[in-house]
Amino acid sequence: MKTRATLFTLSICLVTLFTACQDKKESQIAVTDNFSQVYQNINTEDLKRHIKTLASDEFEGRLPTTIGEEKTLDYLTKEFTQLGFQPGNGDRFLQPVELVEMTADPNMVMTIGDNTFVYKEHMMASTKREQKQIELKDSELVFVGYGVNAPEYGWNDYADLDVKGKTVVILVNDPGFENPESGLFQGKTMTYYGRWTYKYEEASRQGAAAALIVHETKPASYGWSVVANSWSGAQYGLVTENGNADKVAVEGWLTLESATKIFADVGLDFQAEKQNAMLANYHKTIGLKASVTINNSFKKSTSYNFVATLPGTTAADEHLIYTAHWDHLGKDENIEGDQIYNGAHDNATGVASSLAVAKAYSQLNIKPKRSATFLIVTAEEQGLLGSKYYTEHPIIPLEKTVANINMDAMNVLGRTKDVAVVGMGKSELESYLTKAAKAQKRYLVQESKPEAGYYYRSDHFNFAKKGVPALYAKGGTEPIDAATADYRKRTNVIITGCYHQVCDQYREKWDLSGIQEDAQLLFEVGYDIVNSNEWPKWAETSEFQRIK
Repeated sequence: MKTRATLFTLSICLVTLFTACQDKKESQIAVTDNFSQVYQNINTEDLKRHIKTLASDEFEGRLPTTIGEEKTLDYLTKEFTQLGFQPGNGDRFLQPVELVEMTADPNMVMTIGDNTFVYKEHMMASTKREQKQIELKDSELVFVGYGVNAPEYGWNDYADLDVKGKTVVILVNDPGFENPESGLFQGKTMTYYGRWTYKYEEASRQGAAAALIVHETKPASYGWSVVANSWSGAQYGLVTENGNADKVAVEGWLTLESATKIFADVGLDFQAEKQNAMLANYHKTIGLKASVTINNSFKKSTSYNFVATLPGTTAADEHLIYTAHWDHLGKDENIEGDQIYNGAHDNATGVASSLAVAKAYSQLNIKPKRSATFLIVTAEEQGLLGSKYYTEHPIIPLEKTVANINMDAMNVLGRTKDVAVVGMGKSELESYLTKAAKAQKRYLVQESKPEAGYYYRSDHFNFAKKGVPALYAKGGTEPIDAATADYRKRTNVIITGCYHQVCDQYREKWDLSGIQEDAQLLFEVGYDIVNSNEWPKWAETSEFQRIK
């Protein structure tokens, strides 16, 4: 028979047990509520503040190694420190990136046969070699179709061809673009063989003296002004032991009109030759010679990647890395009027999104298992150089890098019903994205212009090449409502026309709700990864399997 004391003691134990259970339940609820609250705290006001600051004239277009870089890095250091992030490179937020800055004298002309082509108007020419003067003299011209050597596709435009010392003329994009029903390559979806970087790399491997890409707006996905602005002024490369002597002496572009004239001079129809190049391996000697002299001023300098980490709890050595690039094109004192390439859309929006997502991580009351690292890189506009340097000199071992999420040129066109996945179908990261999108009542779609090759045009690509699953996704094309559709139609004209132009400036009329929603989306994707034990894998059909 239980005594009164025994019953009293038992009741106390039951109350204590009940209270403990309630406390545990409330603690679990608090964690869930905290995530929801933190998620909602990602807001347009923070995004607006960051974008306006980074894209202001004070930052002078954020060109690497200028005062614009110094101001940008100071801003990032202040913001991430306030959020409680730790330096990601030992006791430093900065990773030095040794660059060689080369500026070609614009007072150059290129002669091909009887034609004289003017810099920026008809052609562009530069060099990656660390030499004060490059002289291309009477170099035989050879048309090499798309300039592709792809054994897996059974394609080699250089087959049985010796181009040593010669100048190769190359079509932009790859053979599938304008012949999508042929089954060649990946149809309209660009492969890396379509990127201009690949064209120069392959021409260098083949021993060519110069490589000239024929610009066409549709297959390039941008107009001639983008080429003229991006390839003029200071150009950067990574410092190498051989001074880039293994690269072609001259990297250049020709306008479509210039190329058409060259072909016509020897009785060839450019469009007919292009059609031949679409069908199979193709090359043809043109019978003219090219000459150009490039006078260079160059100097070696140091720019910086920015790295900040929120350490994990139980698996701190495993990292999810968010990337964005802080750089843009700087300023051009040779033009009248506005001289500053502010880079508001490209890529103050990506840096602002990184800061917004980082703030969300800092507000979590239960820190994640894995570490969340933010890598804001330099020299993306110069050929993804900052991320290339990082992946070749990783601070966090690549085998401990679980995944990469990239943020570049975020959606300023308002909220969308869909989420565009750049390079759709490449990895299991899309399953995380699908879950997060469903919570927003959104769905995934392939990017609207897979032919533009955007998967190969931003910093995640360098992680992918090293086998790290990399995700690049943002707002799609279906507006949330009629008002957004109207706004989108008006604003998209400006955004498209201002790509790499001085008019890429912050506008008070921008609707940042699309960026807000996408930042929330990518925060949830990352949150699920850093709290998981799983390692996302590439799809079996992907070319980027993780290196064992």
